[in-house]
Amino acid sequence: MASDLKPSLPYPNSSLSYWHRTTRSFPLLNSNDTAPVPEESAYVIIGAGLTGALTAFSLLEAGIKGSDILIIEAREVVSGSTGRNAGHCRPDGFRNFNGYAARHGKEQALKIANMEDRNFSLAKEFINKHHIACEFTTTKTFDVCFSDETAEDESKNLNEYIAAGGRADAVQVYEGEKAREATGFEGATAAYEWNAAFLHPVKLAHWVLETAAGRGVRLWTHCPVTSISAGEKGKWVLQTPRGSIASKKVIHCTNSHAGVLLPQISVGDLVPIRGQVHALVPSRAHSGHRRIEASLALRTSLRNFYAVIQTAGDGTIIFTVARSTGVTFDETSYDEEVAKEAQERFQTFFPPGVEASSLHGEGLDHAWTGLLAFTPDKVPYVGEIPELPGQYICAGFNGHGISNIFAVVSGLVKLIQGGTWEETSLPECFGYSAERLKSRV
Repeated sequence: MASDLKPSLPYPNSSLSYWHRTTRSFPLLNSNDTAPVPEESAYVIIGAGLTGALTAFSLLEAGIKGSDILIIEAREVVSGSTGRNAGHCRPDGFRNFNGYAARHGKEQALKIANMEDRNFSLAKEFINKHHIACEFTTTKTFDVCFSDETAEDESKNLNEYIAAGGRADAVQVYEGEKAREATGFEGATAAYEWNAAFLHPVKLAHWVLETAAGRGVRLWTHCPVTSISAGEKGKWVLQTPRGSIASKKVIHCTNSHAGVLLPQISVGDLVPIRGQVHALVPSRAHSGHRRIEASLALRTSLRNFYAVIQTAGDGTIIFTVARSTGVTFDETSYDEEVAKEAQERFQTFFPPGVEASSLHGEGLDHAWTGLLAFTPDKVPYVGEIPELPGQYICAGFNGHGISNIFAVVSGLVKLIQGGTWEETSLPECFGYSAERLKSRV
């Protein structure tokens, strides 16, 4: 990590992802992008990604008037991590069980895995209940291991999860030749199959924002909050380039960028890891009835893997090189060498099975980068900030945003409404505290 890297506001000239490029007609994309900000709001949510959008929606469901809620965003809506991810909704807490147990104990590790399963159910129920057109597709997912070390690691995690009381009824394990038959990958040494989904994350967040706005929630874009200070009568004053806002409740849904407004959170507490994702237009070999049905994590080593889905809408293949391409806040471009690697690895994993000439327009269509906010103990910061009464945080998802957000936001809103941690049903290790920040040192 660069020792001189400081928390940063989002870069205003960040690149667009595939998800952004396919939703440019959203009417609230640049809502109130030149208007002065409201002078006051009972609740201010900083960040218009899925976390911020669901927080506003959940407050509405809890009985808060829409006119009392303001969402404020530094760029266009859903321009951060939600809009730059790989499109997976994949509960895989068991796969990281050892790491969670080492840091937080087996009981907490089990709670984390169970929460990801519950989050998957909550996401599916929410999307189906509201008939949200976000290409949400339930499917089988596979972890495919291509080395003995990755197979041993997966087996150890699953076995320790089961020994701790975890239920793995839905996880199917394949080894050797059976793994190769189940997945179609000749080099597979083992494979793990369970239920998951994939989706268009920006379409989901757009629906939540548009619905919230329709119920009176106010939305300001291209208006970064640059500082927060104590005001009168227990209110906080948020400064922006277009005026100041007074509020008693401030919710930070800014993920990697939270340290800009919360100086106690350094880059070491929320590490901005840049990842790179690619959109590929499939050839005849992976189009129509030959499309890739499952979502995949292709594990070639303990630290790196490749993630794959094929979108339900236009059939674009989303291929992620799942490793860091830098510790930075810069999402303005992509690494051409990583893009080259993505194309080569895709061809290796998915060789053309049909004799056909390549067509103009097939292959790599787009590449982009996005930030994953990593915490030292691998779990998010959630809850009230005791040293700043009335301010709350929900950030640092360690690449598990969609796998956490529905359950975490539900718990967060209970806390905002005065509930206890026990009422949130969240793992206790998720709770924000100054002690957690100090424990990193």
